[in-house]
Amino acid sequence: MDIKRTYSFLSKLKKNNTKEWFDKNRDEYQEIKKEFEQFITALIKEISAFDESVKNVEAKKAIFRINRDIRFSSDKSPYKTNIGASISSGGKNSGKAGYYIHIEPKNTFIAGGVYMPEAPQLVLIREAIDYEGEKLKKIITTKNFKSMFGDMHGETVKTTPKGYKPDHKHIELLKHKSFLAWHKVEDEDAFAKSQVKYAAKVIKEIKPLNDFLNKAMAFEE
Repeated sequence: MDIKRTYSFLSKLKKNNTKEWFDKNRDEYQEIKKEFEQFITALIKEISAFDESVKNVEAKKAIFRINRDIRFSSDKSPYKTNIGASISSGGKNSGKAGYYIHIEPKNTFIAGGVYMPEAPQLVLIREAIDYEGEKLKKIITTKNFKSMFGDMHGETVKTTPKGYKPDHKHIELLKHKSFLAWHKVEDEDAFAKSQVKYAAKVIKEIKPLNDFLNKAMAFEE
């Protein structure tokens, strides 16, 4: 994947976010999309070496459409100014914890976990934290996790979640509404030498978090 060319196209799209401009430059977008699909295909193969659950994921189905859903948005810009893919054994909309690649000038990142799970799944995750919070804490405080992601990311509630006491030893984890590992890729280093190897190295450190979350949500035995 020619990351510089991709950044250049997305930067121009941000300045010319109209159907007319996009139609004139659609051929270039199709070439960039094809390169990105090849990158995701290779990445899935690399991830499968340590997470067999994604080995049958099709890159084409993992990649998000560049068209924005503007039905309920005040911003009527028709196109996203990034390209991205969600790699999960259940597909993009399964609710399972997975891996996410986001390519955008000055905002490229690799992430994983669960973003805003539905209420029943959030209840299950909090129950798992209640019973096995030390296990999650151990996962997100390892040297590799801290080095790659810092703290676990994600929206939190300001008050104590219903059913738990304010002095619960894992109250800060219980307050989370999203459970995310997030790694920013600096533009000057973005997949500079080995795109697939770089991304796979980051993603490998996300797998223990995903395993905990998927087991909690009864997606894994």
